[in-house]
Amino acid sequence: MATVESEIAPPITGEIVEQHGLSPEEYERVLHALGREPNLVELGIFSVMWSEHCSYKSSRLHLKKLPTEAPWVICGPGENAGVIDIGDGQAAIFKMESHNHPSYIEPYQGAATGVGGILRDVFTMGARPVANANALRFGRPEHPKMQHLVKGVVAGIGGYGNCVGVPTVCGETNFHPAYDGNILVNAMTVGVADADRIFYSAATGVGNPIVYVGSKTGRDGIHGATMASADFEEDADAKRPTVQVGDPFTEKLLIEACLELMATDAIVAIQDMGAAGLTSSSVEMATNGKAGIRLDMDKVPCREEGMTPYEMMLSESQERMLMVLKPGREAEAEAIFRKWELDFAVIGEVTDTRHMVLEFGGEVVCDIPLGPLAADAPEYDRPYLSKEEYKAWAQVKPLTEVPESTDIGADLLKLMASPALASRRWIAEQYDSQVGADTLQTGGNAGVVRVHGTKKALAITTDCTPRYVYADPYEGGKQAIAEAYRNLCAVGARPLAVTNCLNFANPQRPEIMSQFVHALEGMGEACRALDFPIVSGNVSLYNESKATGGGSAILPTPAIGGVGIIEDYSRMMTMGFKARKQPLWIVGSFTLATSLGQSLWLDTVRDLSGGEPPAVDLEAEYRTGKFILEMINSGKVTAVHDVSDGGMAVAAAEMMLASGIGVEIMLEDADPTDGTCAAAHFGEDQGRYLVTTDGAVPLRQLADEAGVAATMIGETGFEFHGRPGFLCESTDKFVSLADLREAHESFFRDWMEG
Repeated sequence: MATVESEIAPPITGEIVEQHGLSPEEYERVLHALGREPNLVELGIFSVMWSEHCSYKSSRLHLKKLPTEAPWVICGPGENAGVIDIGDGQAAIFKMESHNHPSYIEPYQGAATGVGGILRDVFTMGARPVANANALRFGRPEHPKMQHLVKGVVAGIGGYGNCVGVPTVCGETNFHPAYDGNILVNAMTVGVADADRIFYSAATGVGNPIVYVGSKTGRDGIHGATMASADFEEDADAKRPTVQVGDPFTEKLLIEACLELMATDAIVAIQDMGAAGLTSSSVEMATNGKAGIRLDMDKVPCREEGMTPYEMMLSESQERMLMVLKPGREAEAEAIFRKWELDFAVIGEVTDTRHMVLEFGGEVVCDIPLGPLAADAPEYDRPYLSKEEYKAWAQVKPLTEVPESTDIGADLLKLMASPALASRRWIAEQYDSQVGADTLQTGGNAGVVRVHGTKKALAITTDCTPRYVYADPYEGGKQAIAEAYRNLCAVGARPLAVTNCLNFANPQRPEIMSQFVHALEGMGEACRALDFPIVSGNVSLYNESKATGGGSAILPTPAIGGVGIIEDYSRMMTMGFKARKQPLWIVGSFTLATSLGQSLWLDTVRDLSGGEPPAVDLEAEYRTGKFILEMINSGKVTAVHDVSDGGMAVAAAEMMLASGIGVEIMLEDADPTDGTCAAAHFGEDQGRYLVTTDGAVPLRQLADEAGVAATMIGETGFEFHGRPGFLCESTDKFVSLADLREAHESFFRDWMEG
């Protein structure tokens, strides 16, 4: 096929194919699909659409096994975001995405455009974004690049989200050497829409105009999807041109313009230009609508001179959307977008050919059947280890001799001062959590935002414990879902649905693929048991770096975003103690912990790693969560906090820090346990909550009736010579609130300001 593009492009060689991330076998599939050699434009399009980032070729087989349905699920995986019914004719729309590689290369823009991209996924479906969240993983604080990366990522998230006017209400930030050369930046957005006004991406109606809106196309982000689908080499900085550049002020205009047009009936389909830009948006729209698409590349708004169709199709310039309009509605739509000072151009039409056809300079520069690009893209059943084989490979050391604590108070201070548990206030203060005036809670078990104009509120959490997943992917996958479930229950929200961001290393390594497969198995089992379906998500593979000296894989990190509903936000629960002299209870499947396997105490205090991660009893999780919700809704508890990293002592300390009220821990009257004193205080056994009540509430009796364990372990209000603090009665160890707060605040303050 003689084309404008082929005249200026080099012939397709094996080296060029390799540069585009296609294997020889995949290139043979391209030749078969076309019945000829591709030109450079066509090769580039196959390259991005068959990348891991866009095609999910190593993960699709296993993702199909996840539970995605429930009576309240309006739209599950496959669209831009998941949609759930939240009552009163309203829907919550949400998704989590990764921007890992770009954030390592250029932390500010990488993180900022990650936020921008996930916002577009949500408002594309007709929702007004109401909350952002994130899940961040960094390497060792002492790593020479890490302070720069943390500062850049946090500034990027805050800089974009704050300008757009969407509050950041929750998140998690963790540190581990496995992320030294490959940090993780996972961004989540939640929006609200009318349930009967949801917009989808299926292009239909032969002859309907295809419209480009938003910012102009530049050369930033070309091959971003391909870059995100490969290991990092030593020359990571050389990939800087593949990182997109965002403009939050344009994004804000785009949100308002899209929502204004959505209030009419002019839109047939809409899709944001995310990974692979114009290529993925047009292919997905045509594929979903079982149609074809013709684009005139001369009409694409460009901000740089001499851009080729190859560059236009692969650019990942930000703040752009693609729409299919009803015929004759172009002028109406254009007026809206011009009012908001955005580009608007009719660049093509829907066809019935099931082909993508691109024209440039009056000639056809691309003609590809859509089937091979999307639905028939490669799908691999990668080899993976059995659970037993993986255990042998991981070589997780058993805890043959369980150590004991010599000083509960000193251990608590050390834990609270560690990077794992230190106050994230330095981070949180850079995010606007109150814009929109609907934020009800941050910094607790979950973020909570009011559904504007109603008594309802949405609770949002992000959770994962990668060290558990590494030690036992199946149990770790279960635990990630269960912790999200607990965090939502702890604020009084009924858990509804999950989004995820599945961050793993190279799937071509059987041990890594084993992590992925078994983690998904555990996640799926937990979602079914807890009636907590997965409605959207993202897979990020090849998260490992040669830049750190060879094959450094991240810990398996299936980050979970959970969303729940509070029917009346006046019943929302917080974790801070409310008064002195209130009994402190531990509620859950096991009252006192018996295991220190994979615990933070073991790692931080004893500098040891080993043991099995705590098992997750899903039936008990469901039963206990239901009981906690009943107690909150009936007003029988005054504070609730789930027990997770650091165990019971850390959870109690966090409740104390949130309130300024001391606490005395009295375990002598607690249920018998075979564990050590260290395990009782710092063990991370699952399915447990700390709650307070007033003295008249018969919590043990109520728990017994519900088939749930409840044990009184202390009382609020302890003071020593007028100083509130934490007292462990069994060891007579006292830690003042002032010392605890100083330890808790010290890490980020000293690291960032020192």
